[in-house]
Amino acid sequence: MKKSHLLTSALLGLGLYSATAQELSVDAMIRPRFEFRNGFQDVAPKDAEPAAFVSQRSSLLLKYTDSKITAFLDFQDVSVWGDRPQLSANDDVANQTGFLVNQAWAEIKLGNGFSTKVGRQLLSYDDQRILGGLGWAQQQRTHDVALLRYKKSSFKLDLGFAFNQERDGGNNFDTQFSSRGLGAPIFQYKAMQLLHASGKLSENFKGSFLFLNNTFQNPLVEGDSTPGTSSRQTTGIYFDYSDSSFTVTGSGYYQFGQFNDAVDINAFQASLFAGYKPSSGAFKLIGLGAEILSGDEDGTGGGETKAFFPLFGTNHKFNGFQDFFYVGRHANNVGLIDIHLKTVIKTGAKSKLIGFVHNFSAADAPSGFDKNLGTAVDLVYAQGITPYANVKVGYSQSFLGDDFADARTGGNPDSNQSWGWVMLTIKPNLFKWKKEAAPEAK
Repeated sequence: MKKSHLLTSALLGLGLYSATAQELSVDAMIRPRFEFRNGFQDVAPKDAEPAAFVSQRSSLLLKYTDSKITAFLDFQDVSVWGDRPQLSANDDVANQTGFLVNQAWAEIKLGNGFSTKVGRQLLSYDDQRILGGLGWAQQQRTHDVALLRYKKSSFKLDLGFAFNQERDGGNNFDTQFSSRGLGAPIFQYKAMQLLHASGKLSENFKGSFLFLNNTFQNPLVEGDSTPGTSSRQTTGIYFDYSDSSFTVTGSGYYQFGQFNDAVDINAFQASLFAGYKPSSGAFKLIGLGAEILSGDEDGTGGGETKAFFPLFGTNHKFNGFQDFFYVGRHANNVGLIDIHLKTVIKTGAKSKLIGFVHNFSAADAPSGFDKNLGTAVDLVYAQGITPYANVKVGYSQSFLGDDFADARTGGNPDSNQSWGWVMLTIKPNLFKWKKEAAPEAK
């Protein structure tokens, strides 16, 4: 009798559940990119052989939604053409960016504007200066995090919490976390808490506030079996004003706390960009911007650093596309002042040309070191092919300051610091299924 009641209840539950609206979407991304590097991220030394290769991001994305739950899976493979033999049963074990579950999260509506989003996911806010998805890189930046979210009208509030471990086995008696990967002491945190609040203050003006705390495991020192932790805090604001003719964006952040158990942080960032959008003609945007990231002439000397580091942002988007600054480097360094011009020119019905000119200088520098870090020119041509496919072609050239180039190469820089690339992006929808809610469920 009890079993029949349980079966009846389960069937009724399934019937009610299936009566709600549901949607399933399956999408793909194939993104090969050819690059010719003679000065990208690192300053090219004289007589060094330029690099040329093709990398590719291949993704399969599945998204399910109903009235209460959204679930998302992103299966991704990042490879370089030729890094796997033609006849191979497995990926090269040395290829750290091979096939993986890039994202896996679920968001549950809790009612009254509240929801929770839990799992491995992108954290992307505002202009992505502090937290971004790293869309340019073939491998994206994702976080294992739980978000408590609230939304009412244009106001949004996110509270985030993360706690990282390497594995479950062997963690029976402690929670020590050994960070791994590139830039581990800077990027691979043990724990994180974030608060992000944003909203519209008028029809054309929106702003946000961010507070971020990252806790890092101190390195293991001989004779110390239980090293402590160090916490770094970043807080600040972002704003965006835009109408039919003008756009103005800006940000300001302060960084404090500890770089490690022996070094404190006291650093800041500020930026402002103003652009004019002509109502006619080929020019669609003409703008001037500036950004300063504080620096420190002696790095972590004296037990304190004044060098700001933009943490988990999409740093390729800022300070020149050749990535000489803040893409895994330039931490605890002389800082940066970046004054730049930006133009967007419409070249066709589905094409445009984007151009940047940057002038770089050090925010702080040792005595005798030339603060002029150089000038860079970035050009990107984008051509739409179909609604789900496009091709982009880019070229960048830098004219670096002598002291900066010598410091990066040991006094042997190439006079030609250039980088070119061609990228094809195809993002088709493979399958979409939608079921409307039954009338009694609406």
